[in-house]
Amino acid sequence: MNELSPLDGRYRRSTEALRPFFSEEALMRARAAVEIRYFIALSHEPGIRELPRLKARQIKALEQIIERFSAKDASAIQTIERTTNHDVKAVEYFLRGKMERISGLKPFVSFLHFALTSEDVNNLAYGLLIHRGLKAVILPELKVLHHALAAMARRFAKVPLLSLTHGQPATPTTLGKEMAVFADRIERQLIQLRAFRMQGKFGGAVGNYAAHRVAYPDVRWEVFGRKFLRSLGLTPLAHTTQINPHDDLAELSHIAIRINTILLDCSRDVWFYISRGVFRQRVIAGEVGSSTMPHKVNPIDFENAEGNLGLSTALFAHFAEKLPVSRLQRDLSDSTVQRSIGVAFGHHVLAVKSLLKGLGKLSVDRAALKRELDSHPEVLAEAIQILLRKHGVSGAYEQLKKLTRGAHITRADLLAFIEGLPLSKPEKERLRQWPAI
Repeated sequence: MNELSPLDGRYRRSTEALRPFFSEEALMRARAAVEIRYFIALSHEPGIRELPRLKARQIKALEQIIERFSAKDASAIQTIERTTNHDVKAVEYFLRGKMERISGLKPFVSFLHFALTSEDVNNLAYGLLIHRGLKAVILPELKVLHHALAAMARRFAKVPLLSLTHGQPATPTTLGKEMAVFADRIERQLIQLRAFRMQGKFGGAVGNYAAHRVAYPDVRWEVFGRKFLRSLGLTPLAHTTQINPHDDLAELSHIAIRINTILLDCSRDVWFYISRGVFRQRVIAGEVGSSTMPHKVNPIDFENAEGNLGLSTALFAHFAEKLPVSRLQRDLSDSTVQRSIGVAFGHHVLAVKSLLKGLGKLSVDRAALKRELDSHPEVLAEAIQILLRKHGVSGAYEQLKKLTRGAHITRADLLAFIEGLPLSKPEKERLRQWPAI
């Protein structure tokens, strides 16, 4: 009840799936994984003769540190950090204690975090976590939402709907086509999100393997670094300062912003469709729509989605603008900002869940749609004037403008007008069948 963030309070259950990838404990575990796998990789480099190739049992013991990493381990690292006042160094000291207890490794713990700067570990840890979080949570949630929108598009493909352009009645469309617009837009972004890859910076204090070369000038460190980064599933960066320039996080943020914007557009449109009576919402027993008006069934799921999408987008916009900018070779302002990546994804996931929940409550009021269309026969003016143009009738647009612009006409008025047109009987009949033209 006393949590500072609603993501850890009111919405904790809804965002639980993100914790293995974006919590502080998850970051500590990922840092430990990077350090251990780098240590193993160094032992496989023939040019580093002072570190013998690790035995299978030693590699297994090291991997178990990662696999068995627990809240107790994270707490131990926090305790060390209270002394070091440095989060990555605390992980190094924690791992040193663990490794010294593995048979035969104590003489070689000096190769832990060998020639690295903290950003070599941090950026790779974030890269691993983001890849895993996208695969395990973000993409599956969006895929479910995309399927829901696509299913609505198919289900309502032949349901006529009055369009509103500039807020005014316009040429009829179908409800299914309007939902297909959002399904198609999300599908395009999903393709880009699936193809997205985090980059990896690995090269020491200022990105040129200076310390590595001092110790082992004959090792081809750039080749070693590229191989190591690819082993982690990351795209190697050839030239960097002390830090990953974060163009990858900016790219990811822009994809996330586009997705959020599309979902915001969808949330608002569905909200308006509910307001117009196009959609009805299922009444849930026991739920209350208003503390004073008993009749209310509010579109709260779409409103919650809109609010959380706004929060998520605000954070992603800041990431994209701030993270790629660093003073000369390094400043630390990116560090505190990166810690909120999970918050941005948390609000995004909340929005997706709210939108899915809301869509699942909807049914179409076909009678309301028909009444709305019948109330606006003037929207057939476009079809009539285009048919007249097809047959070379002079002043077609102007005739329809005179009849319909700013006027309230009835279906009978329109049918009478159609009867006097210089069109064939089949084409007149097509017009009479509106809105199924």
